[in-house]
This record gives sequence, structure tokens and C-alpha cells, in this order.
Amino acid sequence: MMSQFEPEVTVLERERNILEIIQNHPNLHHNALIKKMVPKYMAKATFEKTKNILIEKNILTVNQKGNKKFYHIAKKYFNRPLQIMERVSHENFQFLQHEMKKFNEEYNHKDINEKISKCVQLSQNLLYTDNGFTILDSIKNSKKTLYKDEHQVIQEMISIIFKSISKDKDVELIYPIVIKNIQQKYFYC
Repeated sequence: MMSQFEPEVTVLERERNILEIIQNHPNLHHNALIKKMVPKYMAKATFEKTKNILIEKNILTVNQKGNKKFYHIAKKYFNRPLQIMERVSHENFQFLQHEMKKFNEEYNHKDINEKISKCVQLSQNLLYTDNGFTILDSIKNSKKTLYKDEHQVIQEMISIIFKSISKDKDVELIYPIVIKNIQQKYFYC
């Protein structure tokens, strides 16, 4: 049985194989690259699909010389995903702060299903955003928490959700479902 923490090995291997061949043979054009890859590492259609995914992810760049295509590992790749993760984490953080204000105003006026749905959604999004800041902390400086304020505010927002649940007259119905959904997403296979 595969754990949720084990990535799809074959996809990662295929991506790594393509990157490794390109890194070791930077002067190979498209057809020569196919000859190196097929059938030793993967089928031609799989190579094309994986190569296109790497281009879409901006990991590979394509240079055209005459009628030949050459692939290179993008030089800016190492900073770009970090910048995107930082931007997305901050945008999510701001959005969630706005959503929490609405949550505080509307929670008591919702039916049980809406309360459960909103609590699960907000909790999962808060944990997802906090994970983004944790990864950024780890990459930028693992000895220091650079996003301490954001982590603290997220912790407070999660607390607000659970305080609202605990004060609810239907706490016995809402709490176990919210916890179970969070556990399934973050703690179980």
C-alpha cells in the first residue's frame, strides 16, 4: 500500500531521466534526445508528454536553431517557484483574513451543513497556506522563522474556527466531521 507521502515514482523518474540526459548532453537536438530516451527510459509518446510538462512548468526552455529544437534546463528555475510560492502564500493569507471576517459575521446564521463545509474549507486552506510559509521558512533560512507573524495569525484563525464550533449548540455533530475531514486530508492515507 502506498502512503500519501510517497510521490508517483514513475513520473518523477521520467522527469529526472529527461533532465539528466539534457544536462549531460546539452547539444542534443530533439530527435537525438528521443534516440537516447526511447525505449530505454520510456515510450516516445511518454517522452513527449513528460517533456511538454517540464516546458509548461518552466523547468525546460526550448531554443530553435534552424529546423532543430534544443532543450536546456531553465537558469531562472531555482528562484521562480520560490517567488510564486511566496506570492501565492501571501495572496491566500490575505484572502483567508477576509474570509475569516465573513466567517465571524455569518457563522451563526448558517445551517449545520454550511457550518461544517465552511469550517472544513477554511481549516484546510489555513493549513495549506501555513504549509506554504513553512516551506518558505525552510528554504530561505531553516534556523529562523521568517514568517512568524503569518504563522501566528493563521494559528489564531484556526482557533477562532474551533471556538465557534465549541460554542455551537450542534457541536457534537459539527466537531467530529470537521476533525475527520482535516485528518483525512493531512494525517491519513
